[in-house]
Amino acid sequence: MKGCKSSEPAPVLHGHELTRKILVAGHLAAGKTTLIGSVSQIPPVTTEETMTSAGIGIDHTELPGKSTTTVAMDFGRLHLSDDLVLYLFGAPGQPRFFPILQDLALGALGVLVLADTRRLGDTYPILELVEDLGLPYAVAINRFEGAPQPTEERLREVMRLAPTIPVITCDARDYRSSLNALIVFVKHLLTLTPEPSR
Repeated sequence: MKGCKSSEPAPVLHGHELTRKILVAGHLAAGKTTLIGSVSQIPPVTTEETMTSAGIGIDHTELPGKSTTTVAMDFGRLHLSDDLVLYLFGAPGQPRFFPILQDLALGALGVLVLADTRRLGDTYPILELVEDLGLPYAVAINRFEGAPQPTEERLREVMRLAPTIPVITCDARDYRSSLNALIVFVKHLLTLTPEPSR
């Protein structure tokens, strides 16, 4: 089962759990669909479509190994504990889909923004939009082979990130790495809302 990390069935919701919505955003090809697929304990819902020549001049159609793109949303579910369940919503990264990102942000506790250091400039419009929405966020640098690996200090400088915003490094393909990124982010969110209501 794609997204499940063992042969065991996905945990069943019993109704007593605290459920929270997390938005996963980022530029095109940052790894949003991959991250949700790697941690989801149910088969993730995706809306990927094949990239065609119709996107030339609109999207980055020249990205190596990138043949599909999310056109609406991704969805996954993750039980962080018996009492806390995350609903993960992945937003498409192209500016023409920003209205969808804004809609998906409704009711979200916060935003995990994925970025590729080879294309940090593409992250800035996403960060600006997330800040305009007024949602707390963290930046997760998705490790790509051959990509620059600047220090956290340098990343904060070039991305103009406040000291309070977590910067996490992860590999979106790896369950434990992606899980750790989400745990770090949720712990940060809990410091902002120590006693969330059910």
